[in-house]
Amino acid sequence: MIRSMTAFGNARSDTEHGSLTIEFRTVNSRFLDINFRLPEDLRMAEGAVREELGRFVKRGKVDIRVNYSRAEASLSKALDPERLAIMSEQLRQARQAIPDVPAPTLADLLNGSGPGDATAFDTEAWMAMCVDAARQALSELQSAREREGARLAEMMLACSRDMSTIVDQVERELPSVLAEHQERVTQKLRDALQAVSPDGYAHISGAELSARIAQEASLFGLRIDVAEELSRLRSHIAELGHLLGGDQAETAAAKKSGGGSAGKRLDFLCQEMNREANTLGSKAGALNVTRAAIDLKLLIEQLREQAQNIE
Repeated sequence: MIRSMTAFGNARSDTEHGSLTIEFRTVNSRFLDINFRLPEDLRMAEGAVREELGRFVKRGKVDIRVNYSRAEASLSKALDPERLAIMSEQLRQARQAIPDVPAPTLADLLNGSGPGDATAFDTEAWMAMCVDAARQALSELQSAREREGARLAEMMLACSRDMSTIVDQVERELPSVLAEHQERVTQKLRDALQAVSPDGYAHISGAELSARIAQEASLFGLRIDVAEELSRLRSHIAELGHLLGGDQAETAAAKKSGGGSAGKRLDFLCQEMNREANTLGSKAGALNVTRAAIDLKLLIEQLREQAQNIE
């Protein structure tokens, strides 16, 4: 399954303790880069969230934001006189050192975490809420990444089809390129003999002339022979189809063997295809082959840009 590294997922968890929201934002990156924005009260959940994230995301820059609000205390809750007296004394002592220390609000008193207080911050409960919300958000994130990945794969497959068309066209035109060169060599030899002597043909036999023409055509044919490059390009295009087409058996085997990410494989494949396109351009014996090499390089660059967004 091809997955994009750019996606968003969020979820909310509500219990009697309060509500918690978590957001995951991912963008492309060569490695896994995780940035947490957690309230201090929920720092204990970072490890659990990181572990859940590792089940879904292998590569990319991930921003994680968590917000929470505790349930409001009931106004009918009775205040503990002993606790109020202790807090009053603590406030008096604090103001001796820092005169402008503000007094606690009624909500602070109702939400206080005194001994046996039912509204005390329950670490385990908030941890469970954080993990539950993370799982929901990651499931949404994964779905978004797969949808975007499918769109990227379709665009890359369209590029690969255009590349196949160009490779087929170059292969079809190679014989005509050789024939045109042979005609030019023949005409140049005739013009040279005619310039040297009007009866130049009397000094060279037809067999010698044919042999010279064949030799020149053969040397030119060797210089512009791109059969190997075209064959490798076809092989790379086929491999691109396997990586993007979702061959179930092959994908499962690659995962079982511990294969690398699809994005890294595609990036390497683009490098190899670009190398063959460069060689094709350097060996071009005709303008249309040069144009074909340029068109191939443009398509490969489009592939490379898309591959950088794939995990």
